[in-house]
Amino acid sequence: MKVTLSALDTSESSFMPLVVIEFAQDVKEETKEWLKNRIIAPKKDGVRRLLTSGIVIQVFPLHDNEALKKLEDTWYTRFALKYQPIDSIRGYFGETIALYFGFLEYFTFALIPMAVIGLPYYLFVWEDYDKYVIFASFNLIWSTVILEVWKRGCANMTYRWGTLLMKRKFEEPRPGFHGVLGINSITGKEEPLYPSYKRQLRIYLVSLPFVCLCLYFSLYVMMIYFDLEVWALGLHENSGSEWTSVLLYVPSIIYAIVIEIMNRLYRYAAEFLTSWENHRLESAYQNHLILKVLVFNFLNCFASLFYIAFVLKDMKLLRQSLATLLITSQILNQIVESLLPYWLQRKHGVRVKRKVQALKVDIDATLYEQVILEKEMGTYLGTFDDYLELFLQFGYVSLFSCVYPLAAAFAVLNNFTEVNSDALKMCRVFKRPFSEPSAGIGVWQLAFETMSVISVVTNCALIGMSPQVNAIFPESKADLILIVVVVEHALLALKFILAFAIPDKPRHIQMKLARLEFESLEALKQQQMKLVTENLKEEPKESGKEKAI
Repeated sequence: MKVTLSALDTSESSFMPLVVIEFAQDVKEETKEWLKNRIIAPKKDGVRRLLTSGIVIQVFPLHDNEALKKLEDTWYTRFALKYQPIDSIRGYFGETIALYFGFLEYFTFALIPMAVIGLPYYLFVWEDYDKYVIFASFNLIWSTVILEVWKRGCANMTYRWGTLLMKRKFEEPRPGFHGVLGINSITGKEEPLYPSYKRQLRIYLVSLPFVCLCLYFSLYVMMIYFDLEVWALGLHENSGSEWTSVLLYVPSIIYAIVIEIMNRLYRYAAEFLTSWENHRLESAYQNHLILKVLVFNFLNCFASLFYIAFVLKDMKLLRQSLATLLITSQILNQIVESLLPYWLQRKHGVRVKRKVQALKVDIDATLYEQVILEKEMGTYLGTFDDYLELFLQFGYVSLFSCVYPLAAAFAVLNNFTEVNSDALKMCRVFKRPFSEPSAGIGVWQLAFETMSVISVVTNCALIGMSPQVNAIFPESKADLILIVVVVEHALLALKFILAFAIPDKPRHIQMKLARLEFESLEALKQQQMKLVTENLKEEPKESGKEKAI
């Protein structure tokens, strides 16, 4: 059997491809030759057009097995409580992925104080909600400080990597963008043009109603969950046996699984809708996708908790539901995102090895096996899902901290395993992604800060609803509401003061940036002076020529 893998048909034994391009089956040799010339040419926009047209199926870089083995040995193969090799991760995967793992590590260690302080509250003062004021206040200050300190740590890393002052590059149209061919008035290039009003019509007449319908469906499923809770509680009260006490947790577990399923199904629908909206730039596509997914995930994951807290006012059920949702979602994410794909990839790897051994090839079988194996690996679609998981976890920990202080401890335990499972996923489950420079975690910084502001409101309201606080104002509920609002505004003011007082960049980074700006201005001045001097020297010669004429 002859293997037609043209990239490997070479007489040079030292040949090692860095990037694999997979064509559709019916592509002509003239098209392949045209693409090769486009890649060599200065303007390399041929691949994007071929991806859009479907001639090229995928383009991906191969893993460097030697470098990957070294990275794995220092990263996750030996399970130990240690810092990650962030600089090595950056060297292999790029700044964007390195920043995610840096944030995951930082967030995990930042959760430890909350876990340590929350444990005695859980063990000794469970029903004394007035004592939770101190814990909740610490939580609110903690959520502000860790986000501000992260900005400083992020600035340190990106300055060291040279991406802190990375300028936003001019974006080319994203693959998949379509329209009538025309001339871009800004670049002067020929590219697809699509009217903005058509995109707005699609967003407001189709995407927005669909999102609202999904939100309504999520609330409908939530009400079914509460019906199951009532059924399980009634069954337990009638029998009072041990198995019915265990049955009390079943509705929450089922609901947590349904939430995860709905989140994933909605994600596919949101991606399809956002792609159908036909955004020209990748940044616009990502912004609309993030907005759709965040709104649905927030409502889907937290609506039941808000309903229990502020409508049913059942703190015992709130604790039970919060614990069940948090733990079940963490277990499901570990299985679905890492363990199951890794197991499937191992099975596929065994099949590929058998296939390669059965072939009679005149090329490097090891390289051929690597290309075939990685070609079938999943494509890493970016850090969106990873940050979303941390964002929802942050919500579980911060929104209802005064009711369930043990949430931070479960989050810490999950994240210590998350670091290793995500590392395994990047190295052994997905294709190696192209490196992308980055100066920070982008819109997720704002998302976490918004969640911390919402947590101030929810914790103040929960404390104000506690029996101990209500006993202080037995007759005047208006005074109680007024005091809760005043305290909430005071805590919000404290958050904003802390955010303003803590600089985003460390002092030494500020000094280095100021020095760099000064040196750039001085170099520009010297360049301008040099040009002026050269012009002055040329003027007398020109005037002498005029006299001679």
